[in-house]
Amino acid sequence: MKKNRYLLCLLLCGFLLYYGVPRISIYADGAEGIFSVAWLVFALMVIAGNLTGLLYSPKRQGQKPHVERRVKRKSRSFH
Repeated sequence: MKKNRYLLCLLLCGFLLYYGVPRISIYADGAEGIFSVAWLVFALMVIAGNLTGLLYSPKRQGQKPHVERRVKRKSRSFH
């Protein structure tokens, strides 16, 4: 379920980059240039976070419930 969300967020971020990058100017002076660079940095952070979540999420172990093993401990008795 979470993998679908990560993939959806990646696709949305890719669409926003596809739509927005041709319309922004990195080399502009003043607030426009700062906004453009900040927007790109935040977009790359979103991509990095979602890729990290997608690639490093724990794997499912199937439908079997997890059974814990009991460890036998040796007890020392001094007589």
